[in-house]
Amino acid sequence: MPKTAVKSKAKVSPVKISKKMVYFFGGGKADGKSSMKNLLGGKGANLAEMAGHPDLRLPVPPGFTLTTEICTYYWGNKRSYPKGLTQDVEKNLRRVEEITGKKFGDVNNPLLVSVRSGARSSMPGMMETILNCGLTSDTIPGLIKLTNNPRFVYDAYRRLIMMYSDVVMEKAAGIEPADDQGIRRQLERLMDAMKAKSGVKTDTELTAEDLKELTVQFKAKVKEVLGKEFPDNHMDQLWGSIGAVFASWMGNKAVQYRKIEGIPAEWGTAVNVQSMVFGNMGDASATGVAFTRNPGTGENYFYGEFLENAQGEDVVAGIRTPHPINEPSRSEQSKNLKSMEQLMPACYKELAGIRAKLEKHYRDMLDIEFTVENGKLYMLQCRVGKRNGPAAVRMAIDMQKERLATKEEVVMRVTPSQLDELLHPII
Repeated sequence: MPKTAVKSKAKVSPVKISKKMVYFFGGGKADGKSSMKNLLGGKGANLAEMAGHPDLRLPVPPGFTLTTEICTYYWGNKRSYPKGLTQDVEKNLRRVEEITGKKFGDVNNPLLVSVRSGARSSMPGMMETILNCGLTSDTIPGLIKLTNNPRFVYDAYRRLIMMYSDVVMEKAAGIEPADDQGIRRQLERLMDAMKAKSGVKTDTELTAEDLKELTVQFKAKVKEVLGKEFPDNHMDQLWGSIGAVFASWMGNKAVQYRKIEGIPAEWGTAVNVQSMVFGNMGDASATGVAFTRNPGTGENYFYGEFLENAQGEDVVAGIRTPHPINEPSRSEQSKNLKSMEQLMPACYKELAGIRAKLEKHYRDMLDIEFTVENGKLYMLQCRVGKRNGPAAVRMAIDMQKERLATKEEVVMRVTPSQLDELLHPII
């Protein structure tokens, strides 16, 4: 059996909860806005802004945000939730169901959701995400019938089992496995064995039958290693995921990151529950990340990469070489791959229009995440993008010339460390 770690010694004082604990966004409306980062976290505040601001109203999948105050309450009250939160979550879930026309846990037309963290200060790679929440033995047949794509459904299910067992059943439970024995690594080995058995090299070449067999193996391995069954109830999956995201705020790597960056434990993280859109439904689907300007040079052109038939984690996992979104984004690695502009011209044109809208609205360079599901574009995130020293100076000067920012603003945008970087010799 895996060894259970000692619980985090970090202390968080109990906090008084605001009357409103859950903020909805979607369908051209939002309860929050971008200025509410302290309460909704960066991701939640920007999702609300993109979904609800009259100048934007972008295609954001509907969802809701549990506030950072709940995280602080959770850690200050022995990992419990404030009274009334369950009812608030269920009420907002109904609103998502109304907009999507799907129902969470329904056997015929199931809604699946993602559960993601979002602190007020960006903590890349430190916090947790669970995708495809709501896939169970009851909802799988209905989704197969709806999509007529069993391969997609079993691919989504194996991803859910991998993420949930890793994030919820292992990390959030305080289990610290021996090196290379974590549940995710063990499931990856099963997947590698399946690829070898089927004589294929990439995940996308596995058939529906391969993936179906893999999910059976995954569940057996989860029971063997963690001593518990993978949950087969949609509400158990949802609350397990919410709790795991709040728990990840006090995970070892998040605590160490906050110490380095000087981020107080009292800030907490918000949790964003959002209806799933799928970049892995076939060749007319994709997922990607982009910057409204090049973060390495500061040059004013749209810069990014994407993967066809993939979910968000694939882009950053390094399993496949991403395609450039356009010609200026092409690199040595992607020089022979077709761009999004070539493969999905209509979606690229819409995305380029959104890029211009967002820069004008936020008056800064932004980092964005998007998904294309069967030819329809969705925006999943935007935030002020990180940049190096030379890029920061170039963007500041350009944006002042373009009247996107005042002289005073651009001076404040270049940090002392970025100036230090700029003044060193560069090879």
